[in-house]
Amino acid sequence: MPVSADLLIRDCSLMNSEFEIVDRQSVVIKDTRIAAIGPAGSFEHDYEPAEVLDGRGKLLMPGMIDAHTHTCQQFLRGRTAGEYPMVWARILVPFEGSLDEEDAYLSGQLSCLEMIKSGTTAFAESGGVHMHKVAEATAESGLRAAITCSTMDIGHFIPDSMKASSAQKAAERIEALYKQHNGAGDGRIRIWFALRQVMTSTPELMRLMADLAREYKTGLHVHLAEHRDEVSYCLQHYNKRPAEVLDEFGALGPNLLAAHCVVLSEAEIDLMTERGVKVVHNPRSNFGSHGFPKTPRMMQNGMSIGMGSDGAAGSSLSLFDEMRVFKSGLHAFWGIPTFDPVVIPAKELMRMATAGGAAALQLEGETGAIEVGMKADLITLNIDQPHLSPSHRLVPTLVEAATGGDVQDSIVDGRLVMKNREVLTLDEERILFESKRRIGSIARKANL
Repeated sequence: MPVSADLLIRDCSLMNSEFEIVDRQSVVIKDTRIAAIGPAGSFEHDYEPAEVLDGRGKLLMPGMIDAHTHTCQQFLRGRTAGEYPMVWARILVPFEGSLDEEDAYLSGQLSCLEMIKSGTTAFAESGGVHMHKVAEATAESGLRAAITCSTMDIGHFIPDSMKASSAQKAAERIEALYKQHNGAGDGRIRIWFALRQVMTSTPELMRLMADLAREYKTGLHVHLAEHRDEVSYCLQHYNKRPAEVLDEFGALGPNLLAAHCVVLSEAEIDLMTERGVKVVHNPRSNFGSHGFPKTPRMMQNGMSIGMGSDGAAGSSLSLFDEMRVFKSGLHAFWGIPTFDPVVIPAKELMRMATAGGAAALQLEGETGAIEVGMKADLITLNIDQPHLSPSHRLVPTLVEAATGGDVQDSIVDGRLVMKNREVLTLDEERILFESKRRIGSIARKANL
């Protein structure tokens, strides 16, 4: 007698855990997880699915995981182009501080909408204001996320809405968010602790955030070694480099998500490897202003590496675009001088955008790969297109040529959130209309 199931994806190509393509496969999803994988036609008499998704001409792959983004910067798109460095201090943080609750909610909806349509199924939000509204928008969207508040307690340029009067006040803000939203969306929403970065944190704040993340058994999200000014600040104030400062206050550990990591020393890379820190690179953001990370060295050390968009202010939220830029940039910087065409292989880039992101979000073994028993966070790509097919090796072709627009279907926690490019959880037309109507007033309020 057939067993009931939620969804059958029939006769697709499939990207397995080794990032190899297997053709003519079917996948059964039941109770949020992958229940069975096998050759097309294997399950016709074993399962009775509530819905069938035709996979012909499609590639089924793990959903992309944006391991570092800023959902509250959605209304800054195009504004930071051509700006001098330290954009975060002059534009980004003051803008975020100007948003009210409805601004944050709409920005969160627009961000989730863009992520769904470009193949992202989970993300790590590094914190802004009114993050309870972002948590609400995310729960509605169906996406999976690790969300936190921006925590800063020093810095003359930080607006009052974002700067805590004390480390304890910053902690109380996150603890309140944790009590209200951790586990929301059927467990898809996790609340983390955070440090914006060393330059905006007192020693008391750094130590407290690290202690609380361990106490709550959750993650700690931080911007780390993003630019040379940060290194200079740490050497002047602590006589140590940024990663060493965080280590002094107990923040380096396997629950730390360290975004950017561009200007790390060799000693810092070894220290972070020893501590099990999860690195997240943001290629388009970093290449434009901060430089090229020592990713090949990190890979040699066996570090966990994820990938993030860093928000929509300077680009899009597409991790397909991030992979392509990352490959070209690292090849130009590290590969060409040494005649090394595979300084960063395509499979490793795909791993960073999927399994690497899962590890960064403390979801290793839960999502980031297509295996029986894992959460069904999956996307399909239309590969029956002239820019993708035919191909001798599909994974390198995807890295070089695929875009977010090739994503056809998105499944999160076993539930279809987009089918044939139609988002099922959010009102795309209303969100776009309202966003276009309000962007002018939001800009004026922020004095842009």
